[in-house]
Amino acid sequence: MKVSIIAVLFAATLVSFQPVWAHTDESLDAMPSPHGGQVRAAGPYHLELVAKDGELVLHVTDHIGQEISTDGGEGKANIQQGKAGSKITIKLEPSEHHMLKGSGEFQINPDTVIVAFIKLPEKDAYAARFTPLKPKSVGGKKTVRGNHDHDLDDHHMHH
Repeated sequence: MKVSIIAVLFAATLVSFQPVWAHTDESLDAMPSPHGGQVRAAGPYHLELVAKDGELVLHVTDHIGQEISTDGGEGKANIQQGKAGSKITIKLEPSEHHMLKGSGEFQINPDTVIVAFIKLPEKDAYAARFTPLKPKSVGGKKTVRGNHDHDLDDHHMHH
């Protein structure tokens, strides 16, 4: 009996520490996203941004994928086109049960950086940084674009 209690306590301890080590941008990029967007951890939430030219959809779930109601919530997204490019702000409004949506005059390209801010009723505000079209880095030196990867070691760089 003591062994099973210790095993349960040990397992509970591991589960409680999981978000600390399992939710880096790299680990989230390596996982499939439910709606085809980019997932980031923001406080108690996973935020999945599906970004298209002129439209943003932010799906809000907890760390185990359960939908979080966005009713009564609000948000905004700052869209930056490269380091010296234009910057616009899009208001995000609740849509359906667990989404915030916004639209405007903007285009998404590989240099686009989007910082989304959300505030749900009686909760703290959180933010996450997205690079929706930037190639995913997996395993350090590989860049993945669809099913094609490029080795970025110096000996493969062509001048």
